[in-house]
Amino acid sequence: MRGHAFRLLSALYHDEPMLAIWSPEETVAAWLRVESELAQAQAETGLLRQDDADAISAACRPELIDLDRLWEGARTVGYPILPLVRQIAGHLPPGPDGRVHYGATTQDIMDTGLALQLVRSCDRLIELALEFGDALAALTGDHAEVVVAARTHAQQAVPTTFGAKTAVFLGEVAREVAELRRVRPSVGVVSLFGAGGTNAAMGEDAARVRAALARRLGLADTDVPWHVARDRVARFGQACSLLAATCVRFAREVVDLSRTEIGEVGEEDGHHRGASSTMPQKVNPISSESVIGYGVAASGSAALLARAMEAGHERSAGEWQIEWLAVPQLAEYTAAAVRLSAGTAGSLRVFPERMRANLALDGGLLMSEALMMRLAPALGRERAHDLVYAAAARARAEGADLVGVCARDLPEDVREEIGPLLLDPAAYLGEAMSVASSAVREWKTVRNGGGA
Repeated sequence: MRGHAFRLLSALYHDEPMLAIWSPEETVAAWLRVESELAQAQAETGLLRQDDADAISAACRPELIDLDRLWEGARTVGYPILPLVRQIAGHLPPGPDGRVHYGATTQDIMDTGLALQLVRSCDRLIELALEFGDALAALTGDHAEVVVAARTHAQQAVPTTFGAKTAVFLGEVAREVAELRRVRPSVGVVSLFGAGGTNAAMGEDAARVRAALARRLGLADTDVPWHVARDRVARFGQACSLLAATCVRFAREVVDLSRTEIGEVGEEDGHHRGASSTMPQKVNPISSESVIGYGVAASGSAALLARAMEAGHERSAGEWQIEWLAVPQLAEYTAAAVRLSAGTAGSLRVFPERMRANLALDGGLLMSEALMMRLAPALGRERAHDLVYAAAARARAEGADLVGVCARDLPEDVREEIGPLLLDPAAYLGEAMSVASSAVREWKTVRNGGGA
C-alpha cells in the first residue's frame, strides 16, 4: 500500500514496538497465524486430516503473501480475508486447498487476530507505564521534602512538597497499570462463531475446535459470540484514554512549571534542544508539547470506540470499520505519549532554589490559611478568616508583609496569646511527606504485580 499520509508527530516521536504490532506485515501475520492454528485445531478435533492441516500451516507464511495483491483484492471484496485465503490456497495442492478457513467467517479470523494484537499492545503499554511510574517514583522519593507552592486555580495556595505533587501522578499511573492488567485478559478472547454467531458450519465439533484454537493461541475461550459486542475493545480504549490523559496532565504541569515566570522545572538540556529558529534564548518543552498532542488525539480515538459498539444484528454494517481506524491509532498515540512522559520524568531538571524564591512572592500571602488557623482558636474560624482576608488585601495593595499587617489589627490580648506570628512554609506541610512515601510504597506493590 502506497500513498500513506505523512504524520509529522509520528515521524518524530513514535514508539517503534507499538508501530510494529500494528504494521501491515504484523497484522497479516496475525491473520495467518489464526488460519494456521485453526487448521491445527480442526485436525486435533478430527475435523481435518493432520497432513492437510500441516500443509495449510506451511502455506500460512508471511513471505508467501503478496501484500499488494492482497490489498487490491480487499478493495474489491471490502475485507481482506477472502483474498488472503485464496493466496494461501494457491500454494496448496488439491485437497488441502479446499480446507483453508474451513467453517470460519472473515470476522472470526480478523477478531482473533485483533485479540492477539490487543494483548501485545497491553503488554507494551504496561512496559512503558512501568518505566513512567519508576521515573515518577524516583522524583517523588528524591523530592519528598522539597517545599514548593501548591497552586489552585493557577494561583499559589498553600505550601506542599514537590514529591507530594508528583506522588499524585504516581498514584494515577499505578491505577492505570492495574487497569491495563485487568483489561489484558478481557481483550485476549478467541472469536470463532461462523457466519451468524451459531458456528453451524463446524457442526458438533464447533465448541471443541474453538477451545483448541484458543489454547493454541494463548487466548481465552468463550461460549458467547462477540462479533457485534465490542465492549472489550472499547474497554481497551478506555484504559488507553485514561493513561494518555494522565500523560497530558503531567506534560501540562511540566509546561506550566517551566514558564519563565515560574521556572521551577525544566526538560532535559542539550544543544539546540527546544531551540527556536528566530529567538536564540528559547528552550521549549518539546517532549511535553508532543505528549499533549498525542494524548489528546488518543482520547479522541478512544471516543470513537463507543460508537463502534452501536453495531446491529449479528454483524455490523460500518461500525466495525471504525475500529480499523481507531484502534491502531489509539495504541500508537498512547504508547508514544507514555514513552515521552517516561523520558521527561526520568530526565526532569528540578530547581529547589527557584521554588523557595517563589514561596516568598506576594508578601507571604501563601501562608494565609496557616495564619487563619493560628488565630482561629482565639478568635473563631470565621472572625479569623475575615481578619486575614482584610489583611491580605491591604498587604497586597501596600506591598507589605502579611504577618506584619495582620498583627496591627489583632486585639492586644490575642496578639499576646498568639505570640510571634512567624510562619515558615516548611512548618505547614501537613501530610505532604507521608503522601509521597505512601505513593512510592503503593507503586512498589503495583510494580511487583499487586493491585492498586
